[in-house]
Amino acid sequence: MSGNSEDGALYVPLKYRRREVSGKSIRAPVVQNRTQGLAFHKTVGNTDEVKSALNLRGPAPFANSSESLLVLHAREVKQENLTPEERARKKLIEEEQRLLEDTKRAQKSALVSHDEKARGLKYKTTMKTSWVAPTKIQSLDENVIEKLREKFKILTDGDNIPPPIPTFQAMRFPQPIMRGLSAKSIVKPSPIQVQGLPVILSGRDMIGIAFTGSGKTLAFTLPLIVFALEEELKLPLVSNEGPIGLIMCPSRELASQTWDVISHFTGFIAKEPQYPSLRTLLAVGGESRSEQLKVIRQGVHMVVATPGRFNDFLSKRQISLNLCKYVCLDEADRMMDVGFDEEVQKTFSFFQHQRQTLLFSATMPKKIQDFARDALVKPVIVNVGRAGAASLDVIQEIEFVEVQHQMTYLLECLQKTAPPVIVFSKHSNEVDKIVEYFMIKGVSAVSIHGSKDQDERREAMRAFRAGQKDVLVSTDVAAKGIDLPNIQHVINFDMPDEIENYIHRIGRTGRSGKTGIATSFINNMTDKDILLDLKGLLMEAKQRVPPSLQSLYDDSTTPVEQAHASGKACAFCGGLGHSISRCPKIMRDQKRLNPAGRDAMRTDNGDW
Repeated sequence: MSGNSEDGALYVPLKYRRREVSGKSIRAPVVQNRTQGLAFHKTVGNTDEVKSALNLRGPAPFANSSESLLVLHAREVKQENLTPEERARKKLIEEEQRLLEDTKRAQKSALVSHDEKARGLKYKTTMKTSWVAPTKIQSLDENVIEKLREKFKILTDGDNIPPPIPTFQAMRFPQPIMRGLSAKSIVKPSPIQVQGLPVILSGRDMIGIAFTGSGKTLAFTLPLIVFALEEELKLPLVSNEGPIGLIMCPSRELASQTWDVISHFTGFIAKEPQYPSLRTLLAVGGESRSEQLKVIRQGVHMVVATPGRFNDFLSKRQISLNLCKYVCLDEADRMMDVGFDEEVQKTFSFFQHQRQTLLFSATMPKKIQDFARDALVKPVIVNVGRAGAASLDVIQEIEFVEVQHQMTYLLECLQKTAPPVIVFSKHSNEVDKIVEYFMIKGVSAVSIHGSKDQDERREAMRAFRAGQKDVLVSTDVAAKGIDLPNIQHVINFDMPDEIENYIHRIGRTGRSGKTGIATSFINNMTDKDILLDLKGLLMEAKQRVPPSLQSLYDDSTTPVEQAHASGKACAFCGGLGHSISRCPKIMRDQKRLNPAGRDAMRTDNGDW
């Protein structure tokens, strides 16, 4: 009963309710006023007042006071008619569903503005665009469309999904864009582009899932360029106006790469006298704010940004989202992780109108897909391969190497292929040690990690891309989205904390249909949870599982839990070695949000 409500519902304790069943009179507490510190009782019998109080919450749980909870539970179990294994599995499924619902509630608001939440506003209709698929495509029979999707191994989910289009010509892109594609030797669209481009050009919200190196960047940059060009032709932007569209990335390197892709195509547009020039802003930390503000003052059509710097511009009212109608989160699973989701929420809080929202990643756990279904407007899910599956063009080799032998064996592994090679480590100080060791041994190498300033990181990437350095040593800052098409070999000096990062790491090789090799070091110091996920990943890809992993099993789970998790991706992180009820990432996130392990409902500074 509420402490400050004097006319609230009458509460009768359980022992008094039992007496009521047996017909005895009751001395029951009627009202407790905490604000005045008063409590009083009165003696009542079988009055209507007590009877109504007894029925406030439905039938009494003890219809027969002689039956205990154990007896009632036994009767319930008997009525279910389930075996112990089936009952345990049912309980596990219910627990997983509860965890998934909790996660969805926590993250759903990240893609909704404060104004929309305050007004309870939820958009019912999708965005409208002027783009229309060719009549020939629109008239295709549903069976033909399904066969086309089967041919490209495309899985879709949603209502009124636009049909896939197998050629760029049929998508009706302007000639400058077609010339830009030819300059990159791109002749035909990849599977994610075949279905994703028509969906986005139609104005639909979309969740795009495809393995690394599958062409996701083109799928969300080309429609943005088309929309920005259309708006500029209708009514040119003036000073301090824009952007038309926004692409948000989790790292500076990925944002810079996306900006390069857009600049490639806008360069071809600028060469045509009948088309206007389009301005694109790269808003990332570590770069000159004054230079970025110069672009904003001219009027900017497109922005590629990391959340921190862009939110700084928004907070200082140096840029506005009044005209923005297109938002894409690249590597959306990372953008929705603990820490980043608050920055994304801050960006979306500046929206005052509907926009087209896109989420793209190679690893898109079920939790992201589920909450996005609620937050987006009639979204279309386009999936090429299982979300979180490793690219089948990567040969995964797992080596058991003791810690003291890792450096020397690293040199041997470099001999497997010709350069360029990427070496990953999760610790920045380890990255520096590896580069120092390479320099002593005469290996030409550069490094990037979060502790380096932006000029160093940019110069390192430039030298590596230009072929001036043979090896790039990096933390996971270079693992997501960076497109280096000539990489033949990726070496994991250590395993990352999450299997998602492993998938992104090895995805730097085996891109655009080429075959690559990924060598990973494991030892007794490697976390068992990540090894279980790695084992599941190797089995799914039908690759060799080393003896050190073959005999590995999770002794903290019951046989029912092991069978339930086998071959089924965790809904929270996508790992194949566990279920969401035992997800290590959930535990890490909880520790990060609540490091002291305190009960949020307590006010006496006490622990659990």
